[in-house]
Amino acid sequence: MPLIALTGGIASGKSTIARRLEEHGAVIVDADQIVRDVQAPGSPVLQEIAAAFGDEVIDASGALDRAALGARVFGDDAALKRLNSIVHPAVRAESARRFEAAFAADAESFVVYDVPLLVEARVDDPWDTIVVAHAPAAERLRRLVELRGMEPEAAQARIDAQVPDEKRLEIADVVIDTSDTMAHTLEQTDAVWKQLTGR
Repeated sequence: MPLIALTGGIASGKSTIARRLEEHGAVIVDADQIVRDVQAPGSPVLQEIAAAFGDEVIDASGALDRAALGARVFGDDAALKRLNSIVHPAVRAESARRFEAAFAADAESFVVYDVPLLVEARVDDPWDTIVVAHAPAAERLRRLVELRGMEPEAAQARIDAQVPDEKRLEIADVVIDTSDTMAHTLEQTDAVWKQLTGR
C-alpha cells in the first residue's frame, strides 16, 4: 500500500504532476482541499480559529475570510504558529482517514498526498517515497507574476514565506525538474510513475 508524498514550492508545477499521476491511476489526496474542508462553516476548526483571531476573520456568510486571516498571521510567527496548532492536527486526522479509505477501496492503490507544507508539518510521516517538484525561485516568481497576475512584491513575499528550496531538496527521494517545458515535466512524471509501480 504505497503512500507517496508530493511537495514543492508555490508555482513549482506540483499540481501538474498530481494531475498526471491521477491520469495514470494514482489516488490523489489534496492537503489544500482538506484544509478548506476542515475549515468549513460551522466546523470545530473554524470556531477555534474565530476564538483565537476574532470574529472579523469570519465573513457575513459564516465562512472563513481567508484574506482577513492571512492579514492577521502573515509576517507574525507567533500568530502563524497558533493557527497551525489549530489546523494541522485536524488536517493530519482527516488525511489519515482519506488514506485509509483509499486503501480500503483498493488495497493496490498508489496514494499520493499532494502537500505544500511537507517539510514544515509532515516530513517525519512514514512516506514510501517523497517526490519534490522543483523550479528555481526566479522561475516561480515569473509564473506568479505572468500567469497568476500577482504583483512582484506580493509574489516574492509568498515565496519567501515558504521554506527554502534546499530544505525540500534535502528530503527528496525523487526530484522532478519543472523549469523546462510542460512536455519535459510530464515525461519525468511518467518515468517516476513507471519507477514506482513497475508499470
